[in-house]
Amino acid sequence: MTALAPESRDRTRPLAWLLVLGIVLAALNLRTAVTSVGPLLDQLAGALGMTSVGTGLLTTLPVLAFATVGAVTPALALRIGEHRLLLLALVTLGVGMLVRSVVGSATVFLLSSALALSGGAVGNVLIPTLIKRHFPARTGVMTTVYTTSLAAGTMLAAAATVPIERASGDWHIALGVWAALAAVAAVPWLGLLRSEPERGDARRGTGLRRLARSRLAWMVAVYFGTQSTIAYVMFGWLPTILTDAGYSTGQAGVILGVFTALSIPISILVPLVTARFRDQRPVVAGLVAFYAVGFLGLWFAPPSTAMVWVVLVGVGMGSFPLALMMLALRTRTAETTAALSAFGQSAGYLMAGAGPLAVGVLHDLSGGWALPYVLLFAVLAAQLYTGLYAGRDRFLEDERDAKPRDFAGAGKMAA
Repeated sequence: MTALAPESRDRTRPLAWLLVLGIVLAALNLRTAVTSVGPLLDQLAGALGMTSVGTGLLTTLPVLAFATVGAVTPALALRIGEHRLLLLALVTLGVGMLVRSVVGSATVFLLSSALALSGGAVGNVLIPTLIKRHFPARTGVMTTVYTTSLAAGTMLAAAATVPIERASGDWHIALGVWAALAAVAAVPWLGLLRSEPERGDARRGTGLRRLARSRLAWMVAVYFGTQSTIAYVMFGWLPTILTDAGYSTGQAGVILGVFTALSIPISILVPLVTARFRDQRPVVAGLVAFYAVGFLGLWFAPPSTAMVWVVLVGVGMGSFPLALMMLALRTRTAETTAALSAFGQSAGYLMAGAGPLAVGVLHDLSGGWALPYVLLFAVLAAQLYTGLYAGRDRFLEDERDAKPRDFAGAGKMAA
């Protein structure tokens, strides 16, 4: 690659900083449509006359949107362009959140939530692609920026929605402020429309059907799915686990808050450490070890020590930024990153959606937490196996282009 002249580098610096700002602001918004609703769910259900079926659908919408809309994002990017599509996604996100903040109908609230979540789903797939395209030599640093911003936005919406509602006395305002944040996030991408990357041709082998025949793509997808499964289970069931162990709801809420807050430093640390190595298997194994010790402690140790074990599980949640990094580290081009991002996240979120339901069923059947913990360790075993395969220094394009006999031989190799 030819080095840029100093004056050329000077001209590209403002563009780079605008891209960084755009990614930060976009990432802050990707989960606000999800986590702003949870704290007000009971109030919303009462105000809108939402049935239990509607409430269940509302909590399931994120998984459905991330899986379905995420799958078609690479095709949309080829037609529209990556910068234009992310701008459109942020506008869609903002419009959806604005509409649901002013309506009084449960049906319209659900439809506008689906619209907002569709914008977030597009961003989920596009941002790893943009990092690969614009910052190929700084994947670790930019993934740190991305995942930290994503974690901060997730926590901000979860923590601030109720105080805003109490201060304003109106849940409409508490939900509407997040639409304003999406509008702010769209501004840098308006300035980036003139720097739209050339639309790559649909390279042979980057379609979802082709990836469905790739062992590496499936390993990345299942790894993404296992970490998402654990995250959904912990956010959904940790308060109940703690209250069953004797904690008050207030104490359980504090521990859940600590668990959530840990995602910010972990999102900073894991990508920076991971980027130093071409082989991510030691990081995979280390994070699984943190998970395993944390779950064993929650299962068998005295309830009074729960905070220690929750912190260890929180460290294990570093598997999320690691999974996002693998989308770029296992590919050579932005086009293939987009395809793997869509495939891995779509399949992964579909797997994860069943996790909280399965834990609930096993808890009801057994009357305790032994069977749910057995399920979590089965998920951990799958995470270790797929992570050790996906963590090796290899590229999806090489596997895709390999001759059948070479691929068959590679499939026999143990991670």
